[in-house]
Amino acid sequence: MEHITLLIGIVIATALVFDFTNGFHDTANAMATTISTGALKPKTAVAMSAALNLVGAFLSVAVAKTISGGIIDESAGIKPEVIFAGLVGAILWNMITWLAGLPSSSSHALFGGLIGAVLVAAGTHGIHGDAVVMKVLIPAAAAPVVAGLASTLATRVSYRVGRRTDPKATARGYRAGQIASAGLVSLAHGTSDGQKTMGVITLTLITGNALAPHSDPPLWVIVSAGAAMAMGTYLGGWRIIRTMGRGLTDIQPQQGFAAQTGAAATILASSHLGFALSTTQVCSGAVMGAGLGRSGAVVRWSTAGRMVAAWVLTLPGAGLVAAGAALLADQGKWGVTVVAVLALAACAAIRTASRRRPVTSANVNETDTAEPQGAVTAAIAAVAPPPPAPAAGTAA
Repeated sequence: MEHITLLIGIVIATALVFDFTNGFHDTANAMATTISTGALKPKTAVAMSAALNLVGAFLSVAVAKTISGGIIDESAGIKPEVIFAGLVGAILWNMITWLAGLPSSSSHALFGGLIGAVLVAAGTHGIHGDAVVMKVLIPAAAAPVVAGLASTLATRVSYRVGRRTDPKATARGYRAGQIASAGLVSLAHGTSDGQKTMGVITLTLITGNALAPHSDPPLWVIVSAGAAMAMGTYLGGWRIIRTMGRGLTDIQPQQGFAAQTGAAATILASSHLGFALSTTQVCSGAVMGAGLGRSGAVVRWSTAGRMVAAWVLTLPGAGLVAAGAALLADQGKWGVTVVAVLALAACAAIRTASRRRPVTSANVNETDTAEPQGAVTAAIAAVAPPPPAPAAGTAA
């Protein structure tokens, strides 16, 4: 019994670490365009986003229930070790794509990690395949397109309505609008992504017989998950903010407002329906749509291609890492210990590699988006190598 209690504690701590990485990995979703247009200073932007992420975590539990009782079969004999392995796969994928500066989906990393670990431990009957298709895969394909189309239309309407107004006054107005829409995206992100970790912790408590099946997340789970995400958001995922704000297209205030409003509407509607979609994919699609909506704007398709490649690789990539971790963790205490040590070593190596070319709040708006490629990013680089740094005013 003491062993199970300790293991549940380890899994909950690991889930909060994932939530922390989710926070700094996805800060760009809300604040990249706001920072790139100068609507808010970088540190002010991430502080605002962190606070609203925390508030958003209290607005709904629909997505949390999709995780805890929708995708994974609670009755399939899933043990806490399996959830631990799934979280390790998700954390490592988040760290790898953060180093590469790619806005991949933290949500799909989590789903892939859990699915990979459960397949190894319990087989296909441990996964609700219809829920994966209906609430993960279909929204993953549809949401970026919907957000992109909405953003394209909103951008065109914005420029058409303001074509006879003073450009400087218009820009000031849209910068104010960006602050409001960025706040809405942050709130939506907390509502959507914050719940995913709540669902994982709830699933852990259910598998450890600490909660009854189909229970809602307890209040302490909601508070801790929201706080962990807010802390990660406040640190700012500057590498990914640079890619989203400068690497895809040159964003003007009208485009930033249109992209953030379209993304927020898509995320909030999906969260209400319990669809566990990727806020990263939605926001990236909205930014690309904003680029297409402005006449004369350039979308850097080479950067977009790298992002899409990372999206496609996220589910299987995180799943493979988690499957290997599950094989070890299933061996008992020593297996869990080995997985934990290897995960810590990998995260430390990625952190060390990131210091060779740091991206901070001071240089986040520089246009050189090329990132050094090391061993930890070789898999992504092989599929979608980064483009050369673009010259000023030209497309990559």
